[in-house]
Amino acid sequence: MQRHDYLIIGGGMVAANAVNGIREHDGQGSIAILGAEPDGPVTRPALSKKLWTDPEFTFDQIWMAPEKDANTTLYTNTRVQSIDRDEKTVTTDDGEIHGYGQLLLATGGTPVTLDNLPEGERVLYFRTVRDYNRLRELSGQQRHIVVVGGSYIGTEIAAALVQNDTQVTLIHTEEVLGGKMFPKSLASCFHQRYLDQGVTLLGGHRVDNGRTHGDRVTLALDDGTTVEADAVVFGLGVTPNVEIAERAGLEVDDGVIVNERLQTNDENIFAAGDIARYPDQILGRQRVEHVDHANQSGTTVGHIMAGSQERYDHTPYFYSNVFDMAYKAVGTLNSSLETVEDWAIPQEKGVVYYLKDGRVKGVLQLNMEPDKLEEAREVLADTSEQSEKTLIGRIRID
Repeated sequence: MQRHDYLIIGGGMVAANAVNGIREHDGQGSIAILGAEPDGPVTRPALSKKLWTDPEFTFDQIWMAPEKDANTTLYTNTRVQSIDRDEKTVTTDDGEIHGYGQLLLATGGTPVTLDNLPEGERVLYFRTVRDYNRLRELSGQQRHIVVVGGSYIGTEIAAALVQNDTQVTLIHTEEVLGGKMFPKSLASCFHQRYLDQGVTLLGGHRVDNGRTHGDRVTLALDDGTTVEADAVVFGLGVTPNVEIAERAGLEVDDGVIVNERLQTNDENIFAAGDIARYPDQILGRQRVEHVDHANQSGTTVGHIMAGSQERYDHTPYFYSNVFDMAYKAVGTLNSSLETVEDWAIPQEKGVVYYLKDGRVKGVLQLNMEPDKLEEAREVLADTSEQSEKTLIGRIRID
């Protein structure tokens, strides 16, 4: 058995940041990362964004090297089977046992899949470096690729592919792409951007099933029609990987329940990133699957595990870049809420506020440089009743 002062289950962005956070307070303690993927930590958002659209951003730049020293070890292709909280050990699938002083769960999420269409060489549930590499092989030369899913990953991949000599069909459940998130006028412009770039949009549909035959994939939709392509990429969201925590008797409810110090109901076990359901000081208890949260919660939990008395008091933002549209947001973006729009250039540059019962629940900033995220957080933290009169001009649009 190997024993470590700090043991991290999960080899992604949270792990890399946690190692660096630990090293800011403890330069000598032994650290081990147990990662299930064959690669080390990567800047995962680049797999669907910059690697496709920024010629100056190279593949070598995606790697996130945690602080390297003789007391830090990264294990890849290593899956953890169980945690023994009494003995303070974890056991991997191949029977290896690792002891810990402090344990961090950073297991991330698993892509949602269709039961009747397993992952294959031409069917990708996009998340990993392998998925990116395979999609590069399948795309280009005007091949036809179907993207399924109208949320962040699906819209980003569709935009990336069509800008890289690929015919793209995007299947999504909304009548207007982005309609569940953006107010009507902005959703209409978002939708039109894809049409203008040559993406075929099949809105209001779901994929019932599909099959691979030779070098082709055929999808059957819920209206009885079929779509054939060279490959299909699914972006249907992820399910948090909480099984290990649940088997260990930790409190789980749509994520691993943690306190303001990212600590579970076991004082020696912490959780951060996608799986942590934490008490946000502005938005209340929630679980966040975005990169800012992975970076900030990872660094903070590293500090805390190494003895810092700080709390995780960051309210994370999320962002996306497609074509000429770059947005950042904090809080809830749901078009069913009341919205107040403040535009410098209509549907091109401005701020959208999302309200419920007079309280601001979300703030979207479109094509604003520099961003005003701290001002957005201040608006969200303001508990007084808001309206168009109080919000127009509140965040200055440079």
